Amino acid sequence: MTNLDAIELLVLDVDGVLTDGQLIVHGDGSESKCFHTLDGHGIRMWQRAGGKTALLSGRYSESTQRRADQLEIAHVIQDCHFKLPALQKLIEALHLKPEGVAYVGDDLPDLPAIRFVGLGVAPANAVDEVKQEADYVTTRRGGQGAVREVIEYILKNSGRWKALMERYLA
Repeated sequence: MTNLDAIELLVLDVDGVLTDGQLIVHGDGSESKCFHTLDGHGIRMWQRAGGKTALLSGRYSESTQRRADQLEIAHVIQDCHFKLPALQKLIEALHLKPEGVAYVGDDLPDLPAIRFVGLGVAPANAVDEVKQEADYVTTRRGGQGAVREVIEYILKNSGRWKALMERYLA
């Protein structure tokens, strides 16, 4: 069983995790992605609880950078085709241990990272191989609140949820 109290850093793949994996490519070559507000609010809650967030994507997208800026996510790694070395470098730079990291990914390039960290997570729409290796599989699909579900799972099972709820119940 993963020690959820130890999780300090939440690392998220983007396409298929923060989005449903679909890309809208416009005639001028620009693209659009759809991000869910539940995930955005969840990331804000995670940050208020003292957690750090990072995005680690195999593709570069201006939409991803803009969403990261909106949510004040300081660590954004894009166009990364070998995720584990990039993740290891980030963990080292933040002076963390793998046990203090949760990683959410949906496809085969995410497998090494999922296996390396303290809490490996797959959204419901992940490929079977990723779901088999994950410590936790969400009931929600990527782009439909899966990240929020992960955040609530960690916060509720590590005793950090109640203090956050005071903001909404006061």
